[in-house]
Amino acid sequence: MARLVMKFGGTSVGSIERIRNVALKVKREVDAGHEVAVVVSAMSGETNRLVDLVSSISSMHDAREYDVVVSTGEQVTVGLLSIALQELGISARSWLGWQVPVRTNAIHGAARIEDIPCDEIIRRFAEGQVAVCAGFQGIGSDNRITTLGRGGSDTSAVALAAALKADQCDIYTDVDGVYTADPRIATKAAKLDKITYEEMLELASLGAKVLQTRSVEMAMKYRVKLQVLSSFEDLPGTFVVDEDDIVEHQVVSGVTYTRDEAKVTLQQVADKPGIAATVFGALADAHVNVDMIVQNVSENGHATDLTFTIGHKELPQAMKVLEKLRDKLDCKAIVPDPDVVKVSIVGMGMRSHAGVAQKMFSALAEKGINIQVISTSEIKVSVLLAEEYTELAVRTLHTAFGLDAA
Repeated sequence: MARLVMKFGGTSVGSIERIRNVALKVKREVDAGHEVAVVVSAMSGETNRLVDLVSSISSMHDAREYDVVVSTGEQVTVGLLSIALQELGISARSWLGWQVPVRTNAIHGAARIEDIPCDEIIRRFAEGQVAVCAGFQGIGSDNRITTLGRGGSDTSAVALAAALKADQCDIYTDVDGVYTADPRIATKAAKLDKITYEEMLELASLGAKVLQTRSVEMAMKYRVKLQVLSSFEDLPGTFVVDEDDIVEHQVVSGVTYTRDEAKVTLQQVADKPGIAATVFGALADAHVNVDMIVQNVSENGHATDLTFTIGHKELPQAMKVLEKLRDKLDCKAIVPDPDVVKVSIVGMGMRSHAGVAQKMFSALAEKGINIQVISTSEIKVSVLLAEEYTELAVRTLHTAFGLDAA
């Protein structure tokens, strides 16, 4: 007998038929003798509808009331799934975030989980009951409903698995695992049997949509064994595991990309102490997150070009901030470029193999793809490219590092 947490996303519970399909999957685990907690999202499209309702009332809405509204989507699905399980003869009960309780801080709309007391759920496991829990929500220190931010149901599931000391947390979604690249672009992409927490965290933060970044961070911290698998096909998924659980690491495990990037270049800025602090301090004060940075000093040493990337949606706000600083910076021009993409390679094997970056740059150069900005870590290399080269770059790198499936 094992203790399992099963998480189903919005597409998995997007209709009554799909909710019944989820109930059958849960029944299969219960019939095998396992203790089961289920975490569900709102039905696909429902959270967007609720957000739009709030925005239509007020663009400057109270975040506490926003959470009250947008958390109702999960209330519907936990109730419906519990009824579907009862129809199959399974003892099941729904749990909202405040009932568990999932205790969070009081940052509404982006709350962080602080504690999940599970004594009552565990007691009911002993009675053979399935706990059907609402993802994405909790109760804050102010005793109000909170939400965890978009994609928060993954985090809810991993946190619950950690609190329950579950043997495994299965994340059911509309894909059947983690692939070496987006199969829609790299048609020879292969599904990975296993991937390390560190690699999955890099892939998630660099554009892969399979798992939410915070959920992977939490799984790595508490060593929760994750599996990503399909809600619609009975196929083995991909396990996210400790590095020691993988015998031999590929140099590169995956290629990913994100179009959620914009580039800004400050041309001919004075090359003197304090300029970078002024620029990035002002952006931080405006809550604009900066990612990649490169600085090129001119030959005379008196001026420099400062280039950095930010989120695509943050470009208008960043430009407002920089225009206010124009006179202070005494720069020749502020040049925005929204038409860029960040392409990355990720792999634990990079730590023990030299020349990975050079191989990446050479492969792109052979295809005539110019690199604008470079960023590296111990297990990843990211490059900023013109958006028009996205698909060519992903396919080129996938082939160059031997990831094409036979």
